[in-house]
Amino acid sequence: MRHGPESIGPAPPATGTDNRAMRFSPRATGLLAAAVTVTLWTGFIVIARASVQRTLTPFDIALLRILGASLVLLPWGWWLVRRRKAALGAAAPPSSLAGISPLPLRTTALLGVFGGLLYALFAYAGFFHAPATHAAVLMPGSLPLWTALLAAVLLRDRITPLRAAGLALIVAGDLLVGGRSLLGAYTGGDVWKGDLMFMLAAASWASYSVLARRYAVDAVQATIAITAFACAVYLPSYALLVKLGVLTSHLALAPWGEIAFQMAFHGGGSVAISGITFTRMVQHFGPVRSTMITAVVPGLSAIGAVVFLDEPMYWNLIAGLLLVTGGILLGVLRTRQAPAPLPAVSRTTP
Repeated sequence: MRHGPESIGPAPPATGTDNRAMRFSPRATGLLAAAVTVTLWTGFIVIARASVQRTLTPFDIALLRILGASLVLLPWGWWLVRRRKAALGAAAPPSSLAGISPLPLRTTALLGVFGGLLYALFAYAGFFHAPATHAAVLMPGSLPLWTALLAAVLLRDRITPLRAAGLALIVAGDLLVGGRSLLGAYTGGDVWKGDLMFMLAAASWASYSVLARRYAVDAVQATIAITAFACAVYLPSYALLVKLGVLTSHLALAPWGEIAFQMAFHGGGSVAISGITFTRMVQHFGPVRSTMITAVVPGLSAIGAVVFLDEPMYWNLIAGLLLVTGGILLGVLRTRQAPAPLPAVSRTTP
């Protein structure tokens, strides 16, 4: 994962041995980053499901996610672009959206549609219809499946027999979870709608990841760019659709504490902080060990849904979790046998 000077900020000045002694060791930094990443990714699934069962609509939560991330990332983007122009002058790489996105407009729009808009809308709409235990399997679990298929088409990546076996396990796990809800559609159930949304959310994030790798963009800059695009497109569209009566907003009904929490967790935590901590985790542990660490997210999310949301855990969910986790780890074995260079941008947001 490539990180230029603009992505990590200026180095702090050396002020003596006291400050150096207070810094974390690389191992401690990596462990802390891994713990924060897994916690935020797991918490996203549980908290998002709990959020849609309260006052706000999925479109309201998507709005607050974008607003919360914008408060952190848009000033950062503005600073990055200004610093880059001051250092390089006319040779500075192109920016867009009035100098807030550090990437060109075409790249910002492509990444922003999939990573900034569609992912959030599909994910929160899915939580409105289906439980978090389904999301635990279908979102982080099917992400490697969609990523591998899209990379094979767009990047000409080769799917080895071992990786194909891992993808087959993921498909089997998804079918165990989604197939039962699809059968329930004949009796009037709508859980299958949420399952479909979860799969589309995973496909959207996979599209963003593959496109980011194809354009070889920096992880932090890509996160800023998709937030800038989502802010520029979603906020006016949301306001217009609410005014026309096409969308129903419950923002006026929600307490300020709930609004502030949604902005802080979904925007500041799930988008900004987890993007940075995942990057640091990969830098320390490498892509293979990082994938093994994040493979615990489906299981932890399902356990969190049972404990905190009182959701039932059926046999097909347990079997689906085991198959999906096994498929992810089988893909890791493939990477260990034939290590590939780390892509420019990995998964940075749950």
